[in-house]
Amino acid sequence: MRKLLPVIKMEIVVVILIGATAGRLGSIIYKGSGLGLMGNIFIGILGSMVGYLLLGKFGINVGSGWSGNLLTGVTGAIVLLFILNIVFGKRTKKYS
Repeated sequence: MRKLLPVIKMEIVVVILIGATAGRLGSIIYKGSGLGLMGNIFIGILGSMVGYLLLGKFGINVGSGWSGNLLTGVTGAIVLLFILNIVFGKRTKKYS
């Protein structure tokens, strides 16, 4: 059990890094306003789950390893940002 603990900690760090990167890339590609570091991590991690489920339903495999996880996360983050934009609408500042 003790030998497993560093591996689990490293996996959490990897999930956060991939989530942050996927969320940031998703917000850049979708042209949304940045949600900040924590928002990007949250959107990226949720987006990875959405991307995994969505791509799995259609039988699409984008690869394995870091690149496959990142592409899946970015795809899911874009879908998630699109849905959030529909639900909450765009918040734009109007200058007079």
